[in-house]
Amino acid sequence: MSTTHFFDSPQGRRIAYHKTEGTGPTVVFLGGLKSDMEGTKAVHLEAWAKARGQSFLRFDYSGHGESSGTFEEGCIGDWHEDTLATLDALIEGPLVIVGSSMGGWQALLLAKACPDRIHGMVTIAAAPDFTEDSYWAGFSDAQKAELERVGHVELPSDYMDPYIVTKRMIEDGRSRLVLRSELDLPFPTRFLQGTEDEAVRADVAYRLLDHAEGADIQLLMVKGKDHRFSDEACLKLIEAKVEEVLAAPTQG
Repeated sequence: MSTTHFFDSPQGRRIAYHKTEGTGPTVVFLGGLKSDMEGTKAVHLEAWAKARGQSFLRFDYSGHGESSGTFEEGCIGDWHEDTLATLDALIEGPLVIVGSSMGGWQALLLAKACPDRIHGMVTIAAAPDFTEDSYWAGFSDAQKAELERVGHVELPSDYMDPYIVTKRMIEDGRSRLVLRSELDLPFPTRFLQGTEDEAVRADVAYRLLDHAEGADIQLLMVKGKDHRFSDEACLKLIEAKVEEVLAAPTQG
């Protein structure tokens, strides 16, 4: 098992990561909300990368996994800063971004921040703008009042302890929305989505496909798969789509 390494970001956060040396472009895995770099998809892709001699990076956002901070202190913007800092500090050259759930939103934020570095992108149940379109839109008047009064609300989760949704997360999310303005993806892009996903429903994937602009964007709906998207068939599909965008010519 490889050793966890750390670096200190410009914002003073201690970020944990595992980096595999190899040929580029570097494949970077961006995990989901309250997930970490030890998740099934991240570890599987690392093994796939090592087997083919591909450069690969997985890391923990602040407040996740082995990185510093607590989840409740964080927000989309903090994790975007973590992602940018990690890529700037650890990787030279082009990137293939693989974003899962909230990591899909982070991937799209990267497309806005540094499109010239991205060779290709694969998202898995991407969840852009969920703080506004899922959390805030789904809050009752009582929950909105509690958010204002207490500063947070608790939401149940099928996967772990309740999510603590803070007022800061909601307000910061509004400054990071990607489905309300132009979204250019000028590189090969593959959106993967399970039809049985209850956390990020299919209409989000269709909305993203309709909204994004680019010459090579595809959405693949996989019948019967849920939000985890991590059984053997799904993992092989992720591999195949990463290989597909890696093999694509650089966009001119």
